[in-house]
Amino acid sequence: MKVVLDTNCILQIVFPKSGYKEVWDALLAQEYIICLSSEIILEYREILERRFGSSIFAEEVIELIASLPNVEHVSPAYRFNLITADPDDNKFVDCAITAGATYIVSNDHHFSELKNYDFPKVDVRTLKEFLDIIKDL
Repeated sequence: MKVVLDTNCILQIVFPKSGYKEVWDALLAQEYIICLSSEIILEYREILERRFGSSIFAEEVIELIASLPNVEHVSPAYRFNLITADPDDNKFVDCAITAGATYIVSNDHHFSELKNYDFPKVDVRTLKEFLDIIKDL
């Protein structure tokens, strides 16, 4: 199963006391493939550093993720521009489509726009829904 994790999900899964720690543990246990583009990695780094006030922590998280064998790096060659309410979110959509991802996992309501498109079809799940999927593996 290939997955694109929105930054809001990364922020919630990286800490041991998180209610979504199982999603992080499943990533580390290689139970799913995380799809990343350079743009996504840059956003992860920027937001982790801003949220937690530590470039060291942000870099450690990024290095750990990047070192995993279940990472698929993609370079989207086409911009689909499917999300109009927050165009910055399109980096996740473009990555998911290019990688043939099973899901985009996000708690961002802007991704609900994707329900309006029959093609390309992108399946968006909340972090809670994805946690339930992980538990059923």
